[in-house]
Amino acid sequence: MLTLLRRYGTLVGFAAILIFFWVSLPDTFMTARNWLNISQQMSMLIVVASGMTIVMVMGDFDLSVGSMASLAGIVAAILFTFDYPIWAAVSVALLVGLAGGAVNGLLISFVGILPFVATLATLTMLSGVAFVVSGGKTISGRAIPESFGNFAREGIALGDWGGVAVSLPNLTIVAIVVVALVWVLLEQTTFGRRLYAIGGNIEAAHLSGVAVRRLKLIAFSLTGGTAALAGIMYASRVASSNPTQGSGLMLNAIAAVFLGSTLSEHGEPRLLYTIVGVLVLGVLDNGLTQLSVDSYVRQILVGGIILLAVSTSSYARRLN
Repeated sequence: MLTLLRRYGTLVGFAAILIFFWVSLPDTFMTARNWLNISQQMSMLIVVASGMTIVMVMGDFDLSVGSMASLAGIVAAILFTFDYPIWAAVSVALLVGLAGGAVNGLLISFVGILPFVATLATLTMLSGVAFVVSGGKTISGRAIPESFGNFAREGIALGDWGGVAVSLPNLTIVAIVVVALVWVLLEQTTFGRRLYAIGGNIEAAHLSGVAVRRLKLIAFSLTGGTAALAGIMYASRVASSNPTQGSGLMLNAIAAVFLGSTLSEHGEPRLLYTIVGVLVLGVLDNGLTQLSVDSYVRQILVGGIILLAVSTSSYARRLN
C-alpha cells in the first residue's frame, strides 16, 4: 500500500480531480474544444517546465525563468516597433534567453554562487531590465505584426467533433516539439545521463570524468532558452508584451516538476512525469475557472494540493 501510495498517489488524485470536474461541469469540461483549450493554456508552462526539468535533474533550479520570459517577450515586441521581421525579432529574443541562462550557469558553475542566490539575483536584474527597456508599459497594437498574433490563434484543423470544428493550436504543437526534443536529450543521450549522474552524486560524477561545470553551463543556457521561447509564445497569444507577463511561470514550473517527481521511484525529476504535473495544474486552473472560483482561492487550493502530494509521497518513501 505504501509503494502504491508513493508511486501512484498523484495519479489517483488527478483522476479524482477529473471526475469531480466532469460531474460538476458535464456540458463543458470533457469536450474536445475544452481540452484543446487547456493544451493551449498549458503550452507556455509545458515549455518552461521542460527547461526547468533539465536543471532540476542536476539538483539545481532556476528562479529567473519568469523574468526571462517577460524580457524575451519585451525584446521581440520592441524589435517589432523598429520593423524587424518576425524571424529576426524572435531569434534575438531567443538569444537573449540563451545568454541569460548562460550567465546563470557561469555564476553557479565557475563563480561558485549557490543556485538560489544566483538566479534570485538575475531574476531581479532581468525584471528591472524588462521594465527599463519597455518604460514599464505594455507594448501592443500596431507594433505587433498581425501574423505574429495570428500564429497563436491558428492551428491544424482536426475536423468536426460533435458538430464543432476543432483544431490543434500552433502553441500546443510548439510545446509538443519542445517536450520531444528535451525528452530525447535527457533520456536518450550521453549528455542527459551525465546530468542525472551530477544530480545523483556530483563528486562521483566529477571523479568519473564528467565535465560538471561545462554541463551545468549548457543546462542553464537551455533553460534560459526555453523560458525565452515561452515568453515569445505568450506575447503571440495575447498580441502584446509587458514586463510582468511571465511572473507566474517560475513557481508553476517548479511545482510541476515536484508534482511529477512524486511519480518517480527515487523521487528524481523525469520529463514525462513533469508533464503529468503540468496537466494537474492546468486541469485544476481550467476547472476552477469554469466554476467561477476566485483566483486567490484557486491559489490556496493549488498550493494545498501540491503540498499534500509531495508530503504524502515523501512520507511513504521514508517509511519504506
